[in-house]
Amino acid sequence: MVDNSATLRSRIDELKREKNAVILAHYYTTPEVQQVADFLGDSLALSVQAQQVDADIILFAGVHFMAETAKVLCPQKKVLIPCPEAGCSLAESCDARDFAAFKARYPDHTVVSYVNTTVEVKALTDICCTSSNALRVVESIPADRPIIFAPDRNLGGYIQKLTGRRNMILWDGACHVHEEFSLEKLLQLKAQHPAAKVVVHPECRAYIIAVADYVGSTAGILDYCGRSDAEEFIVVTEAGILAEMQRRYPAKRFIPAPPDDETCGCNNCKYMKMVTLENICACLENESPEIVLDEEVRKRAERSIRNMIAIR
Repeated sequence: MVDNSATLRSRIDELKREKNAVILAHYYTTPEVQQVADFLGDSLALSVQAQQVDADIILFAGVHFMAETAKVLCPQKKVLIPCPEAGCSLAESCDARDFAAFKARYPDHTVVSYVNTTVEVKALTDICCTSSNALRVVESIPADRPIIFAPDRNLGGYIQKLTGRRNMILWDGACHVHEEFSLEKLLQLKAQHPAAKVVVHPECRAYIIAVADYVGSTAGILDYCGRSDAEEFIVVTEAGILAEMQRRYPAKRFIPAPPDDETCGCNNCKYMKMVTLENICACLENESPEIVLDEEVRKRAERSIRNMIAIR
């Protein structure tokens, strides 16, 4: 099979210049997608970057809720998503109608929602958060005010433990990637690499977090690996981040932690991997598929996102 990736990259660059477009890509996309991005980051960094770019078109190389967030913050720009079928198991675990009914049971609670939610859930939220700033967001809320935290029970439980807040109610959702890491296999890796530092995303289960040397967002994990004197790291998050780790720190070794069932490839987000050079190129060619939002929903979602950005 002929490798046409160089041709696609050239055409994508040409289309970006022609259409005054930029590509925002998440760390969990494939290395070849990361290579064509103008900005690469985690959810928080990309949320901030979306509103700062000087472009007519934003193409979001990531999953659907991320492109929605860019459109919420940039309603005047055309926001494209190369693969609209690229969803998110965590976002899908929190249906907006079900969440509205859940919220109605706790009318005095402040609603904190992870950005890994649909725009409709963000519209029901008081303040969004990411794994980078969830602790600061929760700490910004008066200690005597009860909180609903959605949708990730693992991240919510981790923040609850750090803050000691007993007045947090957690929505029962989770990310399929971070739920599936095996403690047994992780401990085996630690035994094989005793000098390695274990870096863990807070969407993982509590018993995985308990053996970590560092717990943090994708951006936090990257920074930690740069600061640390360690030469080896066992990485317990989505495997797409390894490409950026190896690019930044070529002298260090990064070992992906295996899921419980290695046949399922669960340490890879199948949705992120649905974004390809082919569908990026077609998306720019056609300026479609485009994110279109109901304006009233967008405005309510914007409030919760801007509340998050204000305290980052």
